[in-house]
Amino acid sequence: MEMVIDFPGGARVDAHFGAYTVSTDQPPMGGGEGSAPTPFAVFLSSIGTCAGIYVLGFCKQRGLSVDGIRIIQRAHTDPLTRMISKVDLEIQVPEDFPEKYRASLVRSAELCAVKKHLETPPAFDVFTKEVSIV
Repeated sequence: MEMVIDFPGGARVDAHFGAYTVSTDQPPMGGGEGSAPTPFAVFLSSIGTCAGIYVLGFCKQRGLSVDGIRIIQRAHTDPLTRMISKVDLEIQVPEDFPEKYRASLVRSAELCAVKKHLETPPAFDVFTKEVSIV
């Protein structure tokens, strides 16, 4: 997948791919306007929404309603490194959600492709390339 990243002004940075644009900005204290989430917030949201896709698919395959189901994501930061050290995904289900599916629901969320990529991260190759602007 190829994405084009551009700089529409201020501290905003956008990613364009296919028919989509993901807009990001920095908060005012970081020199931005706070008009969009930060890139890091978008990154973190991809973990929870990816798990959500798997939870949704699990429920749909079994004819289970997703009414009342939600995922609460909590990121824990190491105070020394200021890096995320742990991410909790709490899948909240209504009282009448069948007990026999709860462990399987967790296993389905653990299949998230974003989570799997974090567990086995890709290599990064960052470089410059001179291009002619026409």
